[in-house]
Amino acid sequence: MALRLINPESLGEPHGYSNGVLADAGRLLFIAGQVGWDSQQRIVATEFVEQFDRALANVISVVEEAGGRSDQIARLAIYITDRTEYLEHRREVGERYRRRMGKHFPAMVLVEVKSLLDHAAKVEIEGLAVL
Repeated sequence: MALRLINPESLGEPHGYSNGVLADAGRLLFIAGQVGWDSQQRIVATEFVEQFDRALANVISVVEEAGGRSDQIARLAIYITDRTEYLEHRREVGERYRRRMGKHFPAMVLVEVKSLLDHAAKVEIEGLAVL
């Protein structure tokens, strides 16, 4: 099963995401929102970058448990509680992202929200993978 990234020239070149992802066939894995917590469901750190890294690792863990790979993730929705904090750490977030996902950039959305269910969480990531 292969994913084909769709990026029309009319939209300009995307940076760090794809405008669309076409899946030829496969099974869909809907990944619930993951925050930066450990197996005891405790937030691993107060720092945004550490929470982002762990939340993304948790998403990938779900994919791998289902028998997939990170490059089969077709979409990520990233919810953050502080846009300014995200922008201040964008470079480090990008480094952590590439460490875990390589140069695979699925369709993504980044949304600032007032708060998340876990009051200590600064980021939550949900996804869709095609296995």
